[in-house]
Amino acid sequence: MSAPAPVEVHRDGAIVRIVLADPARANALSPAMVAALGDLFARDWRAEGVRALLLAGAGRHFSAGADLAHLASLQEATPEANRRDSEALRALFESLLRQEVLTVALVHGACVAGGCGLATACDFVVAAEGATFQYTEVRIGFVPALVATFLPLRVRGSDLRELLLHPRPLAAPEALAIGLVNRVVPAAELASAGLALADEILAAASPEAIARTKRLLLDLAGQPLATRLDLATAANAEARATADCRRGIATFLADKRTPDWRR
Repeated sequence: MSAPAPVEVHRDGAIVRIVLADPARANALSPAMVAALGDLFARDWRAEGVRALLLAGAGRHFSAGADLAHLASLQEATPEANRRDSEALRALFESLLRQEVLTVALVHGACVAGGCGLATACDFVVAAEGATFQYTEVRIGFVPALVATFLPLRVRGSDLRELLLHPRPLAAPEALAIGLVNRVVPAAELASAGLALADEILAAASPEAIARTKRLLLDLAGQPLATRLDLATAANAEARATADCRRGIATFLADKRTPDWRR
């Protein structure tokens, strides 16, 4: 009998719900799960009529992070094998960060290390009141290398060092206070709150503008001022020629309102 799929995918109209589906192991990021998620986030969902991906975890926790048994098995492996494994993780995070549709993580229970990175690589994080967040890598002699590339987009430098160098379980309200998450809701309302947030954004913002803004935010990171201004100027000019921008301006001039972008 084949092993159960590490990830479940459920579509409802323009919204797809992706569920980490290994609750017996607290949704640890096994090679199979990493590969499955990487393939999912690399898909051109916009071409399939999808506008948002909701990421959730089955069972008591969102994700315990790295598969430590797998990491242990690689300690005697060649540098090339370890590099291939790291490249798979890079592909996962990069595909999520570069995914052009809206991404929303729905976090409950423990959200640890790479699992925490997975959640906070999404555009929005909605956390249940009892959720906790922790980047535990340094506590086992590991380095939070990949998450360090994009976490500065969420939190300031002093908080970044607290999270990565002096990790402790961070309660959801604390995570909200430093910008690590965007909303905190009662656990029973997590799924509905995430869906409501996605629906609100999809109604108010054009799919083309969302994709272009997400792309620009990534491209601007770490660039000198002149380069940032060049990129922003090009994005500003190019957006004017898009069908969405034309529709938005025409609707406002005609009716003094913005479009409902779900239609």
